[in-house]
Formats: sequence, C-alpha cells, structure tokens
Amino acid sequence: MKFINQLRHWRTSHYEPYTSDIAQYAGPTGMRVRPWYRLGLTKSSLLLPPPYLVLKLNMEMLSLNISSYSKPSEYQVSKLPSPSLVDSKDVIVKVYAASINPIDVKRADGALKLAVKDPVSFPFKIGYDCAGVVQETGRDVKKFRIGDAVYIRLPEVSRGKIACTRYSLTQLLKQNTGSCSEFVRCSEEHIGLKPPSLSFEEAASIPLAAMTALQALRLYRGDLAGKTVFVPAGCSTPNEIHVLLNMLMTHIIDYTKSDPRDVIEHGTIDFLFDTVGSSMELLCLMRPGSSRIVSVSTLPSGNQLQDSPLMDLPHRPTIPFPFRMGLNMLDQVRKARAYRYKTEYSYMFLVSSGENLDELTRYVEVGRLKTVVGSVVDLQDIEAVRKACGTVYSGRGGLGKLVIRVHRPE
Repeated sequence: MKFINQLRHWRTSHYEPYTSDIAQYAGPTGMRVRPWYRLGLTKSSLLLPPPYLVLKLNMEMLSLNISSYSKPSEYQVSKLPSPSLVDSKDVIVKVYAASINPIDVKRADGALKLAVKDPVSFPFKIGYDCAGVVQETGRDVKKFRIGDAVYIRLPEVSRGKIACTRYSLTQLLKQNTGSCSEFVRCSEEHIGLKPPSLSFEEAASIPLAAMTALQALRLYRGDLAGKTVFVPAGCSTPNEIHVLLNMLMTHIIDYTKSDPRDVIEHGTIDFLFDTVGSSMELLCLMRPGSSRIVSVSTLPSGNQLQDSPLMDLPHRPTIPFPFRMGLNMLDQVRKARAYRYKTEYSYMFLVSSGENLDELTRYVEVGRLKTVVGSVVDLQDIEAVRKACGTVYSGRGGLGKLVIRVHRPE
C-alpha cells in the first residue's frame, strides 16, 4: 500500500507538460502521465526516482536535434529537458564545445534505420564528442569533482532512446543525450580529464577520432615500431593521422592524389587502417603472412553489429535476421579475399573509454598528439550550424574538425 500511495503522489504531482521524456511519451501537451500498467511496467520493476530527480526534470536546455530523420538543412536548436543524475556513477557536464563527426550526420539521416529493428526516439539529440566542466556528480563518483574540466565520447547507452517497455522507471528516465547540448549525462568510466594545455574547442575535437586510431593500432599482433602503416585518404581524418604519426612508426604513407597501387610497392604494407572503405581494392599492397587490415568504414558482420556498442541500450534493439545473415556473408567474403593475400581483415567498433582518453591526454601533454580544429560555429547560430554540418555531410569538410561552441568559458 505504501508503494501504491507513493506512486499516486508522484503521478498527481507532475502533470505539467514536457516535464520529462515520460510525459512526452504519454501523449500531447497537457495529457496526464499514463499509469504504470499502461506503460508495460510491473510493480516489482518500477523504481521510483528520488524527489530531487523529479524536480530537475522540469529544467530545460538548448540542444541541436532532429524531429525526424533529416539532412543538416533540417537540423534545429530547441529547448529540451535537461539530463539528470540517474545512476550513482553518473556525471552531469556543462558543455562548452562539441564536435561533429561524419557518423553524427549519418545517424541523423537514418543510416541505421534499415539495419536495426528499433526506431530512434525523437527528438533525437545530435553528437558524440564534447568538452566541458563537471556540474554534478553521483554519490559513487570518485574520479571527478564539480568544476573539473573534462572531455567525452558519449557511449551509446547515453545516446540511446528512452525505454518504454518492461523496464524500471530509472531506465525510463534515461532520455537520450547528445553532445551538441548545453548539458550531457555520462557514466564516470567514459570520461577523461581535459588536457590542461588545450582549449575546450581543441579538446572536443579529439575523442572519437583519436580513440578510434588508438584502438585500431592495438589490434595489430606484435610491435608496430619500424613498420609501414597506410591510411587511405588520411588527410580527411586528421586526428587519426596525428595519433599514428606518434605511435613509434617510422614510415606512414598518405597518398590522396594518385592511385596507391601505382606508387606503393606491392607487398610492403604491414598495417592498413581503412577509413574510407577501400581495403579490398588495396589487398595487393599488404605484406604476406604478418599484415593486418582494420576497417571502420566498410560493413561489420551481422553478429558483430548485434553485439556492438551501438546495441548497448536498455531496450536492446535487434537486427532483422535476414539482414544479419546478409552482413555475415559479406564479412566472410571480405575475410576470404584477405586470406588469399595472406593477410588478416577485421571490422572494428569504437568502445568509449575514459582510460583511453586519459592516455590521449598524456600524449597531448608530451607533444605526441596535436589537434586540428577547422571551423568553429556557435550553437545558437542555427544557419551557420546547418551550413557547417552540411559540409561534413557532403564529405568535403577538408582538414580539421567542425566544432560547435555551446558555452563560453566563464
């Protein structure tokens, strides 16, 4: 009975429109929140939020978002509910700068909607990478304090949609978070301290690209010192190049104007980091017996996609079986082609890691990693944001990362 009374008190106290994603889910503006049994919950699984959490759901923030799958010309900046602490290890960060990666504009355009049997919950907030200052911490957060300058690559569990199925109310309150917002929520283990020597704009340009390169290098079996590493169209991925240049390699080849097969001696490449989807055309360049190809731009296997961080969400989206089997077959074909050249091929998903960010911070501080910031636009200048994101979408962004300034340092 105490449980039911508590539930009734919470329901009757929070009928304001858009106080939370649950209110939006329940219906149009002004509608009452649906009873727990209408949401598909059970009394045993319903975990009521503490009063302070419910109160904070009334706060709003500016966020770059989409109301449906859209190209950059339809992006909007609007007021949406601010994130609140949910788990004891959650951290709320006030964002000063965020960066846009190609994956951000592809996700917004619905790149995964055919592969994943689970639609995005709209409005969907855009962005993975950001830098800012810790605003609030959960009771079990040990690494960070309020006021710490940090940078983040938001994991999918933070980016994910609200889970309106048979899950706890705590999970229901986990509205999706995008880096191009005034505030973000992220678990402690995915956050790193910002390099002191970098501005927030510079720090925001690092996480996704540099962590991708770092994790790709670690897939090579053996020591890469003195090896030949090839990154096709490397100038379009400046942060990866800077990591690679400083990871003890002595020879990195970057050919963007000529066909690499005409100018690189065949059988001389030890490690190919494929960022443009050309790995199968370059198999003749790989050194037989000990070389490795890691791709982030072809297609993963269906099983790999299902088990990837993209699916690490409370509602566990699933890939349709025929699509999954088709991806598995294509992946086996690529591996078989690589085997003919006595090399190893694999696709890689990035895993967000605070430890990786701390390692990158050390590289920055000793001069082994330098950032390349391209254009910088303000979040509230929506026309400039649309134009800049459109350039990224077209693939003609040039050298440097697009950074969106959200707050100016105080």
